[in-house]
Parts: sequence; structure tokens; C-alpha cells
Amino acid sequence: MSTTPRHTLFLTTSSREPGHPGNSEWLARQAAAALPAGSTQTWLALAHMNLPPFVDLRHTVGQYPAPEGDLKTLLDATLAATDIVFVSPVYWFSIPAPLKTYLDHWSGWLRVPGLGFKEQMAGKTLRVISTSGDRAKAQPMFDSLRLCAQFLAMNWGGELWGKGGAPGAVQADTAAVAQAATFLL
Repeated sequence: MSTTPRHTLFLTTSSREPGHPGNSEWLARQAAAALPAGSTQTWLALAHMNLPPFVDLRHTVGQYPAPEGDLKTLLDATLAATDIVFVSPVYWFSIPAPLKTYLDHWSGWLRVPGLGFKEQMAGKTLRVISTSGDRAKAQPMFDSLRLCAQFLAMNWGGELWGKGGAPGAVQADTAAVAQAATFLL
């Protein structure tokens, strides 16, 4: 029986300046290190891509052109992945703006003629790796992302949360570091 090789897309969503990964990315890299040999990993930093604001054309034009530039790169990477991991700190009890922009573009991709975005997303696994000062304050973000997965018939792989805050703080969260070793398996 043939199986599709595993390809994990990590989308870092922090608005940190380049070269200064935060706690969520550090925790995600620990999890990624435990992926089986032969697994493909793609890492994209949403904040460093040229993602235009989403314009809702559903009730006027009704469809969208095929994306270009960084949006095409992002769409191609999304469709090529078997697993998608949002690497997302909690910003104001929710997702960072770059991730919201990416998710808004899903609405357009659903309406690109001939793309079949919803059908291609079905069966992929969506997960989130996040840090914040308080786990309870991350729950609204986790619920929102779980509902996105559910809408597209994706598998919800759950969330890995670590106690963050100051740079490097998550490294002291021994429970999160231990969970990272098996979270993506």
C-alpha cells in the first residue's frame, strides 16, 4: 500500500523582526526536530511575505483570480503540504495579523475557478504551536483555528502550548518541551 510522503508546512506568524525568533518558533523547532527521517519540512515566515490585504469579492465579482507573487508561493506550499502547523504567539487573545491575513485569503482561494481549494484541503492535518503568559488566554485562538480546520474537513491535530513571555522563557517550561518531542508524530 502506497502512502503520501509526509510534508509539513510550518507557517511562522509572529511580527518579530527577522533574525529574532520568539518562544513559539523555538518550541516549534523542537517539535520539528522530532519528525521522522525522510519527512519534508517547509518553513515560511508570513510577516516577511508580501501579503496584500484581503478584498472580499464574494457578493460582487463572486470569484477570484489565481494568486500571484508571495500569495501564489503560499498557496502552492499550502496545497503541497500534508500537515500545516501554525507557529503563532497569542496576540490580544487571538492570532497575529499575518496569520489572519493568510486565513482571509482562504476565502478567495475557495473561489478561484478550477482550484478546488476546499477539496484539496480535506484530510490535511492542521496544528498550532503557541506560547503566551497564560494558557487560558490562548483558548479563543485555539478554538478559532480548530473551527477553520473543521470547516475545510481537515484533521485537527491539536495545540502545543508553552508558557512564554520574555525571550527564551518557554525553554523553562519542561512540560511543553517534553510534549514537543511527540507532538508532530
